[in-house]
Amino acid sequence: MGLDKSPDAFRTISEAAEELDLPQHVLRFWETRFATIKPLKRGGGRRYYRPEDVLLLRGIRHLLYDQGFTIKGVQKILKDQGPRYVIAVGEGKGLDEIIPLIEEAQAAADEAEIEEAVMTADPSLDEESREKLSEVLRELLECKRILERAREH
Repeated sequence: MGLDKSPDAFRTISEAAEELDLPQHVLRFWETRFATIKPLKRGGGRRYYRPEDVLLLRGIRHLLYDQGFTIKGVQKILKDQGPRYVIAVGEGKGLDEIIPLIEEAQAAADEAEIEEAVMTADPSLDEESREKLSEVLRELLECKRILERAREH
């Protein structure tokens, strides 16, 4: 792999495809079949995959190719068990082992997001206001997670 990116960096479709050992057109096809796969699309429709997207794709790949599930079968598993389950299966681990890893990846991404938001906030804010802002953002992100989890079940 070309440049060593930190594991929490975004992947382009070519990097994701290389990492998963899949052709890019397969990734684009899966995106049309699995609503859970939502890479960010930036200028010119370029796709950027988050670390969790790559983990999920690996789980889907495992279910389709190694376990012999159909696309419909995998859609049902995603609907019934949620993406975390599919990620766990792809990593060959139990759900209880994988959830802390996913939460760690999400927490790191959240912290980076908060850091950036606070840094780009009004420079005249004093230290105490910045602390408050960070706290509010952290609570909002936590609410967002709870909502996402509720939707998964």
